[in-house]
Amino acid sequence: MEMNKHVQLIIILALIVILVSTAQALSIPAKFDGFEYKHYGKSSKDNTIMIEAFFDPVCPDSRDAWPPLKKALQHYGSRLSLIVHPFPLPYHDNAYATSRALHIVNNLNASVTYDMMELFFKHQETFYNDQTRKMSREAVVDRIVNLAAEAVGRSSLPSVQSGFSDRQTDLTTRVSFKYGCSRGVAGTPFFFVNGFLLPDAGSAIDYKGWRSIIDPLVSTKSHERFHFSL
Repeated sequence: MEMNKHVQLIIILALIVILVSTAQALSIPAKFDGFEYKHYGKSSKDNTIMIEAFFDPVCPDSRDAWPPLKKALQHYGSRLSLIVHPFPLPYHDNAYATSRALHIVNNLNASVTYDMMELFFKHQETFYNDQTRKMSREAVVDRIVNLAAEAVGRSSLPSVQSGFSDRQTDLTTRVSFKYGCSRGVAGTPFFFVNGFLLPDAGSAIDYKGWRSIIDPLVSTKSHERFHFSL
């Protein structure tokens, strides 16, 4: 999300302090952080271009970044892989709770995690700071739970509710934030392609921009396959 440079510097410095102070205490999680995007069948990740996106569910720039990225995924099909890492920004009051909800939904039914993310983007304004300033935390969580029921079904509503009392979902959400800090993430959206950070971090990339990034990589891979087949 765009911000003035003074605020961005403060946030970056704060994240560095958090990272340095916790680096020694970080434990390796049981599985890689993030949510894998399932599309157009299976293919070996060794033969795909890997995109990692760091999104905040209540960040307008994350919301705007998703449709063109999704369109690019549909265009390239199995040649692309995507993992979205939730990264709750500290100046968004409800970023942590909505990021935690993504983990809860993913635990219940990983096939609807991206549906849940899109629901947050669709109803994002209802979770902005001003709209929830006078609401209690419990009221905000209730709103999140009711929205989540649209993704996982009303029958799973009690499971979503109990997920917010589960210590493990809290810890997993913290791991997501710490993982982002370890990668130097200081805003959203941040994008990495094959492990390398893209420029203009914190801004959405349009479809034309994704084509300009991915097309040369696809061409290179096609040339390599042709070369090794000779």
